[in-house]
Amino acid sequence: MAAGTVEQIHVRATEGGPVAHLAQIEAAAGLGLRGEYHFGRNRDEVTLIEAERVERLAAEHGVELEPAATWRNVTTRGLDLGELIGRRFRIGDAVCEGLERCEPCAKLARRTDRRVLRGLLHSGLSARIVQDGTIRVGDALEALP
Repeated sequence: MAAGTVEQIHVRATEGGPVAHLAQIEAAAGLGLRGEYHFGRNRDEVTLIEAERVERLAAEHGVELEPAATWRNVTTRGLDLGELIGRRFRIGDAVCEGLERCEPCAKLARRTDRRVLRGLLHSGLSARIVQDGTIRVGDALEALP
């Protein structure tokens, strides 16, 4: 399986608050990303989205969004995130387990454009953090054996 890379990291300190674009973030097993508003309160400890799908949303559906506007924490490139469902993977120093696709929701569609529902279908991943570590922009993303 090919490896991907971390292209962007984005979190919100408060629900509905402004997005912070970070060069790195601490991932805490069982809790989430330090500084994210739902730290310690959500099954989806980290969410990822494929940069290629955000670009395809613009090309095929005419909807231009910054990756952070998709409400996912980590934008990746070079790997189909669906391949990580049910698998452990390393992202930077952290180890995660892919849970399920993180699909676009009606709330996101209302705040952006309804075409995101189709255009971003099957492009995200919800994961839990199983080993603490630092995630940095530019880090590798790879499935573990």
